[in-house]
Amino acid sequence: MTSLELAKYIDHTLLTPEATSRDIAKLCREANEMKVAAVCISPSLLPLPNGLLSDDIALACVTGFPSGAHSATTKAGEAATAVENGATEIDMVMNLGFVHDSMWLELGDEISVVRKGIGSSVKLKVIIESGALSDEQIVMTCRVAVANGADFVKTSTGFHKSGGATVRAVQLMRETVGESIGVKASGGIRTRESALEMIKAGASRLGTSATRTILAG
Repeated sequence: MTSLELAKYIDHTLLTPEATSRDIAKLCREANEMKVAAVCISPSLLPLPNGLLSDDIALACVTGFPSGAHSATTKAGEAATAVENGATEIDMVMNLGFVHDSMWLELGDEISVVRKGIGSSVKLKVIIESGALSDEQIVMTCRVAVANGADFVKTSTGFHKSGGATVRAVQLMRETVGESIGVKASGGIRTRESALEMIKAGASRLGTSATRTILAG
């Protein structure tokens, strides 16, 4: 795979709490140069100045980040505001407590509320924090996410103590959702080798802040 082909898998990401508008401008310039699929940033840093990000690059924004322990209406409102401010993709952190309590209806309702809040044209990625779940929980969570409007399931925030993406989790997620739903691997992907392993396992997007290192490989 060429570096240009690999770049089309990458969401060039900056989600550190101390990120400034200057940092985001640098992120977007790098994204334009490397021709990645998207940038992924926090909602407080929107809207972007006109012309800062190429029209060919998606603008992803997180909601309920990083814990997911927000109300559904809060997540939906945050996501809707991000879309009003230019976001074309939403990466939503689901409520882990719902999963561990097997509250599948509540989890589905939460995802559905966010889906309705952003409209059908915006891609919705549901972050499941796979490192904190059993295989059975990963499968059920992915099924609930897809049934309630997710376009992607995503492994991790990269901020949870359980760690980031693993090949095993990506494989299981891909097996569960099939080929029509996206799988985003995120958290701990810092080398070209690990990026390619995730793609081979079934990832259709990669979330990383180490984009330049990965593409230089």
